[in-house]
Amino acid sequence: MRRLQINLQAVCLCLFCLVIASPALSQQKAGYIISLGRQNHWVDSVYRKLNQKQRIAQLFFVRAHTDKGQAYEDSVGNVIKEQQVGGLVFFQGGPVRQAGLINQYQKLAKVPLLIAQDGEWGLGMRLDSTISYPYQMTLGAIQDNTLIYKMGQFVAYDFKRMGMQINLAPDMDVNNNPDNPVINYRSFGDNKYNVAAKGIAYMKGMQDGGILTTAKHFPGHGDTNVDSHLDLPLLPFDRKRLDTLEEYPFRQAIKAGISGVMIAHMDIPALDSTKNLPSTLSRPIITGNLKDSLGFKGLVVSDAMEMKGVIKYFPDGEADVKAFIAGNDIIELSENSERAIQLIRKAVRKKAVTKLEFESRVKKVLAAKYWAGLNHYQETSTTSLVSDLNRQSAKDLVQKLTDNAVTLLKGDYTTMMLNPIQKTAIVSVGVTKPTVLQDELTKWYVNSDVFMVGKDTPADQLLALLSNLRKYDQVFMSINDTRVRPASKLDYTDNVKIFISEVAAFPHSVTCVFANPYTIAGLPGIERSGALIAGYQMSDEMQRSAVSAIAGLIKPKGKSPVRIDQYFPSGSGVVLK
Repeated sequence: MRRLQINLQAVCLCLFCLVIASPALSQQKAGYIISLGRQNHWVDSVYRKLNQKQRIAQLFFVRAHTDKGQAYEDSVGNVIKEQQVGGLVFFQGGPVRQAGLINQYQKLAKVPLLIAQDGEWGLGMRLDSTISYPYQMTLGAIQDNTLIYKMGQFVAYDFKRMGMQINLAPDMDVNNNPDNPVINYRSFGDNKYNVAAKGIAYMKGMQDGGILTTAKHFPGHGDTNVDSHLDLPLLPFDRKRLDTLEEYPFRQAIKAGISGVMIAHMDIPALDSTKNLPSTLSRPIITGNLKDSLGFKGLVVSDAMEMKGVIKYFPDGEADVKAFIAGNDIIELSENSERAIQLIRKAVRKKAVTKLEFESRVKKVLAAKYWAGLNHYQETSTTSLVSDLNRQSAKDLVQKLTDNAVTLLKGDYTTMMLNPIQKTAIVSVGVTKPTVLQDELTKWYVNSDVFMVGKDTPADQLLALLSNLRKYDQVFMSINDTRVRPASKLDYTDNVKIFISEVAAFPHSVTCVFANPYTIAGLPGIERSGALIAGYQMSDEMQRSAVSAIAGLIKPKGKSPVRIDQYFPSGSGVVLK
């Protein structure tokens, strides 16, 4: 039965890929991968006009911000003007400032720049005044992947409206380690089939919308306990495990036509036994495994080359040269791009890679520019930019996504929809002011009072509140993680966690968790709630979705994308009829 279930999941994934790729359903231009097999006169012409140093520079993408001041912005402009790099990766800032800066930077480039950004949940991942779509962990709970495809189309519109061509997303890591410090909520979950299907849906939506995408972090960063920004993680598994689990979503994405793959900084002895060699610098992993064995023809992008996971053992530009020789087409965020270009120039002279390979990799980057329309570059208009990015249809989609993600882990109509006229307490934990959930629930439960409990409320105050709550007929309680990046463990004191357990045990209690689903495992006794709702993140939209479920306006359809504990395995979710 277990084997049959897995096979059915694989079949469903294949059928979904066929449906969303069908020409009958989507009359899009030819994909980037297909375009690489065609003669391109613009690419050939540009390549011929570049000298060797300029060709190497096309492989480099440098860091850009709009929140670091004029001096920083000017320094990036100088790099573009002097080195003629291939692209930029934008980080924190604002949309109008960034669009204006992109226009300025493009004027400095002889060959139009490819502009990239991490947008796993859209522009809001990096930019203020823009929409944040749900985290990928939240999306992992959704059962209708066409909604994720639609989100991809909306994100593509946003990127193009900003003058950007590459989203460094989706994250296609299988997060099967609850303590993963760097992936976690950024993953679609711990089920490789679910991760693959949702990653492909998101990717297809974006690519059909006209932007390039990058699946990350190959060959899989989901089962590590070290942040590669800080050190080099070890992936100790054998080749069979890596082939069948970590690499599975990437293999499926490659078959589905993904345009790019980002390489992780990890030490993987089963794939390359060289001591302390990050996968980004390994030719057996990049050229031998990804390109030759898996047949990937698209853009191979290094993870940031400024990260400690790669420069710890290969400082002073050595990492950049090794990344080039290993087979990366785009070397992202070098510590010193000028130095790296010179070192790679020497390596090319010494024939570290063949002339044919070097030419094909530079042309691959140029072909990406052509596919994205940069051969006919036009400036980005900043008129009505913020309103375009915050259009009502996008806000409606965010709400629809959370409506479809909200998950009833335990309970039924009787235990979830409490009596609207009885005396009701509505408690929000982890906050200092009333929440959206409280504001919305009071409209349905008019005979109610609201209470707030901080992350470190003193024990005597908690005991007094418990005594007061026992005077109420029923209690709604929400667990809230106000941190920007929801970790797998809440930053609550033990006394607050005991308070949560006590309230959950009340005869008529409903608990909503607006936090990383893994946090539920760290709240023993929460499973005693009459109804338990997983909301995955503390957003206004998700809180409204939970209230809609409680009020009977929607049926909770989500399924937990990860194993939480023995009570709630991966795929948990009560389906109400």
